[in-house]
Order: sequence, then structure tokens, then C-alpha cells
Amino acid sequence: MFDALFSLSFLSLFLVPFMSSYSTSLNFLFFWMTWSTLIFSHSALKVEMIGTIVVRLLCFGLPSTLMYLFDVVAPSVAVVIKSQGEAGLPGGRRRRNLKLKHFQVAGWSLLNMFLGLFLQALIEIIFVKVLRWRSALKISSRLPMPGSIIKHLLCGIILRGILSYVAHRYALHHPRSPMIASLHRSWHHTLRGIYPLTACYDHPLPYLISKFLPMYLPAVLLRFHLLTYLLYVAIISLEETFAYCGYTVMPMSFFLDGVARRTELHLEAGGHGNFGPWGLLDLIFGSNIPDGDDDERDRRFQGRN
Repeated sequence: MFDALFSLSFLSLFLVPFMSSYSTSLNFLFFWMTWSTLIFSHSALKVEMIGTIVVRLLCFGLPSTLMYLFDVVAPSVAVVIKSQGEAGLPGGRRRRNLKLKHFQVAGWSLLNMFLGLFLQALIEIIFVKVLRWRSALKISSRLPMPGSIIKHLLCGIILRGILSYVAHRYALHHPRSPMIASLHRSWHHTLRGIYPLTACYDHPLPYLISKFLPMYLPAVLLRFHLLTYLLYVAIISLEETFAYCGYTVMPMSFFLDGVARRTELHLEAGGHGNFGPWGLLDLIFGSNIPDGDDDERDRRFQGRN
């Protein structure tokens, strides 16, 4: 009961200021009071982990699961708005084609998400309890300044893009790391196309190397304030949710269409290019996969199927 109340209070921290009809000053005061109460009433580790879990569930776990269920329950409707057509559905156009593997993809994706959360908690415990260092993230009742939030978000997203590119290209698709590359190929690259929850589908080791660490390390290196980190995690979680949903209609399509299309091309080409999330490093280092016309795209799908 206590944990449930704590989770609700954390949820109100994000929702109530935006739902109330009070002035901005009162909303800010309420936000600061709620945040300070959480910091002074609970351990730093608990505040950090509950906050991260809530953000990951709200911005990735829950919406991706709902979209996955929509694809499974109504594939004939979902296929109309799928950029990859039938290949972008877990079991294709017909529900009878669904197999245990398609549900295992969803299960492993959610398991990997929680594995990353467990590793984050373990790192904090090692830092604080074992090594007697300060926490990896800055957890303080003092709210970060807007300029600090923007600076850390920009630096974090840039560093994450660099680390993602390096890990994806030189750990998951390089002959000098045959074990990790083999695991990634036999798990993630068995997918015909992208659909909800596949952002986190992989063997746990490649997932931690290519997804969790590129997201978490910039926050530790720059020692984000926890509120900045939660906003940072929310941005990445929403990117994973909508870039991997496979729909032609989605929020922020101006920014995410390119990420989604590059991910589709990476799978269609068997992993030979498009290693970064945003594409700039692929253009610089010659690993970009050009997007062909519809006929060429159909030939790639036929080759994979």
C-alpha cells in the first residue's frame, strides 16, 4: 500500500501541474513542494528508480504494448497504416499466423527494459553503498535551471547518438566481436520488419551494449540532475515507441519519420548500414543506406521473405 501511494505521488508530480487550472507560479510552487517532499521523505535510490520506472512505463512500456495488442487483435485494420505493410505486423495480416515467437518478442522486449532498470539500480548501489562515492545522478531538492536542463539534454542526446553508432557498428555488426554480432543477428535480425516493442527486442547482452549503455552513460558522465534525467529518458522512450511502431501516422512525424525509415532499411539490408539513430554519423563515415523507390523496396522484402 505504501509503495502504491508513493508511486501515485510521483505520478502526480508530472501530471497535476499540467492538469490544474492554477497559474504558472502556483503550479511551479506545487511542483517544487511535491518534489521536495519526495526527496526528504524517501531514499535517493527509491526516488530515482520509481521515477525512472514510471517514465519508462508511461512513455514506452504502456503505449508500445497497447499498439502491439492493436496489431495483434486487428491486423487487417492496422496493415492499412503500416509503412512496411504486412511485414510490419507481428504475425502478418491474419491472426492465425501468430506464433509463440511473436509473443516472445514482446516478452523479451519488456524484460530487457526492466533489465536496464535493474542495472541502473545496481550501478547506484555500487557507487553509494560499496564504493562510498556520490550517486551517479544528482538527486537534490534544488530544481535545475532551464539553461542547465537544455544544455544537458543536448549534450546527452549528442553523446547517446555517438555511443549508439559506435556500439551498433563495432560491437553488433563487426567481425572482431563475433559472439555479440552472432547473438544480435540471431535475435534482432530475425525480425521481418519493425512493429511496437521491437525497439528493445534483442539478446540481453547486445541490448545492454547498444541501447541501455548509450542512454545511461551520458547521464552519468555529465551527472544529470534526476529531473533532467527523467526528461531525457522520456524523450528517448518516446523516440523508441514511435520510431519502432511502424505506423505511417504518428506524433512528431517530422522528426521521427527519418529515424523509423532508417531503422526499416537497416533490417531490410541485413544490418549493412544505418547504425546511428539520426543518420549524421552514417553520412560522415559512409555507412548510410540510400532509400530506393517502391519497386526496389518490394524486391528487398521478397528477398527477406
